[in-house]
Amino acid sequence: MNRRAVVALAVLAALLIALPAVADAYVLSVATLILFFAFTGQAWNIMMGFCGQLSLGHALYVGVGAYVAAGLFVHAGIGPWLGVWAALAICTLLGAAIGFLAFRFGISGVYFALLTIAFAEFTRIGFDHFPLLGGPGGLFLKVEQREVVDLANLRGPPVMFYYLMLVATAAAFALCAWLLKSRIGYYWQAIRENEDAAQALGINTFCYKLLAVVISAALTSLAGVFFAFYYNNLFPEQIFHISRSIEIILGPIIGGLGTLFGPILGAALLTILADGITELMAALGWQVPGIKQVFYGIVLLLVVMFLPHGVWPMLARKLGFDR
Repeated sequence: MNRRAVVALAVLAALLIALPAVADAYVLSVATLILFFAFTGQAWNIMMGFCGQLSLGHALYVGVGAYVAAGLFVHAGIGPWLGVWAALAICTLLGAAIGFLAFRFGISGVYFALLTIAFAEFTRIGFDHFPLLGGPGGLFLKVEQREVVDLANLRGPPVMFYYLMLVATAAAFALCAWLLKSRIGYYWQAIRENEDAAQALGINTFCYKLLAVVISAALTSLAGVFFAFYYNNLFPEQIFHISRSIEIILGPIIGGLGTLFGPILGAALLTILADGITELMAALGWQVPGIKQVFYGIVLLLVVMFLPHGVWPMLARKLGFDR
C-alpha cells in the first residue's frame, strides 16, 4: 500500500473504533454484521481469491465451530475461550479431510465446489438428527445478563461483541496481508493462475492447496464461535444452509477477489444495501418473500457485467491507492 492508502486505512480504523460512541443500537448491530461478513469473507478469500479453490459450503465451518463451542458451554460448562480451541481443531481436521479427499483424487473446479456443498448438507442433516445438541428444535445458550461485560464467558452488551469482531477482522486483515506477500502467497497465486505450470516449476500444489483449505476452515470456525455467543441460538437449517455460504462468498466476489480490501468493502455494501431494502419494504408495507436473495442476485449480475474484477480495484484506481 502507498502512503495515501495507509492514511485512509488509519482513518477507517479510527472511525470504526469511535463508532460505538455515536451509534445507536441498530447501527451498531448492522456494523457488527458487516464485520462478521468481512471476517468470514477474508477467510473464504484465502481459498478462492488467493489459491483459486472454489468452496460453496463454507457454512459448514461456521456451523461446526458454533455447535462445538456452544455445546461444550451448555453441557460441560466449558467457557468459550477453551471451546474455541476445540472448534478450531475440529474444523481444521474437517477442512484437512475434505481437502485431502478432493486433491488426492484430483477433484477440482466445479466438482470441488459440489463436494463442499455435499459435506455442508451431510453435516446439516447430521445435526438435525442429533438430539444432544437440540436437533431441529435448536440449541439455546442461557443469557444471564446483557449489561455487564463478562469477557471470560462472552456475555455482555452489543458493544463488547462489536469490538471483539473488530479486533478479529483487523487480525484477519493483517494475517491475509502477510500471507499474500509471503512465499506461501506467491505459490498460491501461481496455483490459482495455472496449476500445471506451478507444478512444473516444482511447487507442491497438493500441500499448498491443502494449506489454503485448512487455514480458511480454521479462521471460519472462529466466526462460528462468535455467531453462537452473539445470537445465543443455533438451528441446523439456519446455520448450515447454503444461503449462509452464499452470504459469505458474495462479499469477496463483489468487493474484489484476491484483494485485501475487497471482502470488507463487499460486506459493507451488501449488508447496508440489503438491510436498507428490507427496511424500505417494511415501511411501504410490502411483503416480498426472498427480496434479499433477489437483491443479491441483481448486484452480482451487475458486478459481473460491469466490474468483473470487483468494486475495490476500480475504486482503488480512482482514489490513487494503487500508485
